[in-house]
Amino acid sequence: MPLTPTRRRKILIGSAVVAVLALVMTALVYTGVVMPTRMFAAKYDVRGIDVSHHNGTIDWPRVAEQDVDFAWIKATEGSSHVDSRFAANWGQAQRAGITTGAYHFMSFESPGADQAHNMIATVPRVVGTLAPVVDLEPYGSFMGDLPPAAEVRAILDPLLAKLEAHYGVAPVIYTTPTAYRAYLVDLYPDNPIWFRSVAWPPRVPDGRDWTVWQYSNRDRLDGVGSEDEAYVDMNVLSDDVSLDSLIVR
Repeated sequence: MPLTPTRRRKILIGSAVVAVLALVMTALVYTGVVMPTRMFAAKYDVRGIDVSHHNGTIDWPRVAEQDVDFAWIKATEGSSHVDSRFAANWGQAQRAGITTGAYHFMSFESPGADQAHNMIATVPRVVGTLAPVVDLEPYGSFMGDLPPAAEVRAILDPLLAKLEAHYGVAPVIYTTPTAYRAYLVDLYPDNPIWFRSVAWPPRVPDGRDWTVWQYSNRDRLDGVGSEDEAYVDMNVLSDDVSLDSLIVR
């Protein structure tokens, strides 16, 4: 039965309304006004942030007033780069009473031992701080062309081993779903997993429990923000673990 002109107009109008609503929702999510994962993350009691120089100068006492329990701060990247804000963030966050740790962004282009040396030379071993983190995720040209698993593990294995030997605690592995599927499935059982999932609640590909969940990359906090980056990454700790289990002793 052919559509009447009236019925056709109604269908077109309905489709246009749906398209507009979809665009509005996309804009709200992009700007951080609406973040679907927030309601799921709200059930967890312990939350924290991760930051780098992109977040600019941070007012850490103000951050501490906003129910932020922990912070991982970018320290190093690859075999030689040191984040320009690391030293300031490291000291100021601790003085503000926030449980503080450091993370290393792993490069696919330099030996793991050299990368471990870079982090060890930059991040002091301080009792009471959080375990070191290795950030394992594709970047740059590797986004669409992942290195082979054997090559990545040849970097990751000595990096993890040397960091654990120095800091005395198993490093946490921060990862994305793509990197987890490519490099971590059914491996590294002793390393806590910090899983990024900003669109829906985390589901680790091999069914493993996550320790930290990065649920948002577009939140706002008073005291955090710069011309380069107005947003801050937000995380929660699993109810099945405690911050104390991740502490350097």
